[in-house]
This record gives sequence, structure tokens and C-alpha cells, in this order.
Amino acid sequence: MESSYIHSLRTRIDHDLLLMPGVGALVRDAAGRFLIQLRAEDGEWSLPGGAIEPGETPAQAVRREVQEETGLLVEPVRVRAVLGGEHFRNTYLNGDTVEYCVILFDCRVVGGALSTADPETQLLEWYHPEEIPPLSPSMPREVFHPGSEAFFQP
Repeated sequence: MESSYIHSLRTRIDHDLLLMPGVGALVRDAAGRFLIQLRAEDGEWSLPGGAIEPGETPAQAVRREVQEETGLLVEPVRVRAVLGGEHFRNTYLNGDTVEYCVILFDCRVVGGALSTADPETQLLEWYHPEEIPPLSPSMPREVFHPGSEAFFQP
């Protein structure tokens, strides 16, 4: 869902490239499986997450996005990766082009209940690291190894 901020920018820049700060969440269950979201808009698998809104910290954004998309309340524990560049560029069906710079957080569930009530979410599934389907955008496999150091793209 496009925010009023992004909508106001798009009225000025049309479909031109927009560099967008974003967040993603690595949420694990007690069995060590990761929560993966099937997006309703394009039928692709992704990690829960989205854009950082004006005035919002990255930690606030990851909490908000995870709650909106999954129903879970999470606490970001640490930064797992900082990702970006052309690999994180996307042209949406309406022609808008966006390139994300994503801060990926390890998150701990502190409440809520898993739900697909958000219109952006078609399905939520838990996957062991070796079973995770191809993600959009694709994530370096290193981010799914528990205990690994923070990952930065070269």
C-alpha cells in the first residue's frame, strides 16, 4: 500500500527511479524456521518488511511492517544485513521504479497472533533455512545462518 508521502513524490517524479529506505525482518520460531510471506500483489515470496516512513526509525518501521503484514509483535534484536543496489531495483506493474536500501533485522516475537488479514499478504509459512523458496528480492543465503555476523554486500 502506497503511503501519502510516496504518493506526493510520485505526483512530482511520475514513474522515475525513487531510492527508498526499507526494512526486512528475519522472524524465527522455536524450531529455527523463518517466517516467509507470499505477497498478494505479485504472488512472490518475500520476508516481511517495507518502506520506512518519514519521521520513523528503522526499528519502528520493522515493528510496524511485521505487525501489519503478519499480525505478530516483534522486537528487533540486531542488524543482520544492509542490502541495496541494482539487485534491489523493481519496476511495479503501474510503471513506478524503486530501488530499495534494506536494513534486515533479526527479530524476536513478543506477542500477537499470526494472521493474513493484511491485503498485502496472501499466505504466511515457516521454513527451515534450506527449504526457503526463492525470494523477491533474493537474499544472500548467509543471512539465514543463525549466529553469523552481520552481512554487507561487497
